[in-house]
Amino acid sequence: MRDYYEILGVDRSADADAIKRAYRKLALKYHPDRNPGSKEAEEKFKEATQAYEVLRDPEKRAAYDRYGHAGVGGAGAAGPGFGGFDFAEALNIFMRDFGAFGLDDLFGGGTRGERARQRRGANAQVKVPLTLEEVASGARKTLRIRLLDPCDACGGTGSEGGAPPDRCLTCGGSGEVRRVQRSILGQLVSVTPCPTCGGDGHRIVQVCGSCRGEGVERKERELVIEVPPGVSTGDYITLRGQGHAGPRGAARGDVIAVLEVEDDARFIREGADLIHQLTISFTQAALGAEVEVPALGGVARVKIPAGTQSGRVLRLRGRGLPHLHGSGRGDLLVRVHVWVPTELTAEQEALLRKLAEIESPPPGAQARDAERGFWSKLKETFTA
Repeated sequence: MRDYYEILGVDRSADADAIKRAYRKLALKYHPDRNPGSKEAEEKFKEATQAYEVLRDPEKRAAYDRYGHAGVGGAGAAGPGFGGFDFAEALNIFMRDFGAFGLDDLFGGGTRGERARQRRGANAQVKVPLTLEEVASGARKTLRIRLLDPCDACGGTGSEGGAPPDRCLTCGGSGEVRRVQRSILGQLVSVTPCPTCGGDGHRIVQVCGSCRGEGVERKERELVIEVPPGVSTGDYITLRGQGHAGPRGAARGDVIAVLEVEDDARFIREGADLIHQLTISFTQAALGAEVEVPALGGVARVKIPAGTQSGRVLRLRGRGLPHLHGSGRGDLLVRVHVWVPTELTAEQEALLRKLAEIESPPPGAQARDAERGFWSKLKETFTA
């Protein structure tokens, strides 16, 4: 897939106004009403709109700058669970941001009312909780959400019995009123939304009693999403055209499913790696041992080498989380802590006193400094 900045012909440092101007120029050039029947123009129009929709949004743009196409919630990117981007959506986005101003350049004005009725419904946002196990394997989640749906009584028209609305007599269906004023500078033309129909271009003679003319009513719906493995808190999945229905038959908005990964007391997550804090006894550290540690999907066995020091990290490769939109998995890192008992029996104290008489002295300052240097580098690796 081509770079979004390249598609719009702007630098990566371009501001929001420059991005909007570049998109408007391309959208007018490749608009289907200027290129009837041209599949190539249709694809270029959709491509430009897709790039604009990402770069106009500061959060999406930041994610795209950092991660590329994989970072923008699948906006046109391949990958399971992420919605696509179709031609109808591209037209809706153009109308949403330019309306009559874009259409005036195409047709010379007079079509705002016809398109105003097609204004898109609002987006809906829903939080989706996930366990770490679901992140590891991917999940199919069923959501229950209250959305605006077309009114059953009028079929979404807003008119009693579903009758089609009449063309507005004030604006003639254009949705706008033009006023011409003369001044010393010549004629001044002002264009304002029609006060009779509110810019819709049509008027409802008999309002639907159920929806009060809006054409929509709130209902509970059930949606299913496929969550790919390896996601993180803050990632989101866009369900195109599944959001609130627009007024009087307009297209639906989107549902934005924001993912929230629940904390797991067993692990600390670092990207695709998992860290488990393991406490062992002094004798296990000194003599070595083989112990079980929690792992995704069950347990894993890890060998504690003899002479293990507190703070040592043992790595179990491939036992972490899968990489999002990538291959392979992270690792399970077992960070060892040596437990020092706070209370001793008489027999334990006697044995330890005998050990104290024959044990070797601890390493000198130079050896400790070398060890601290190693762990400092390891810490930098985790915090980089």
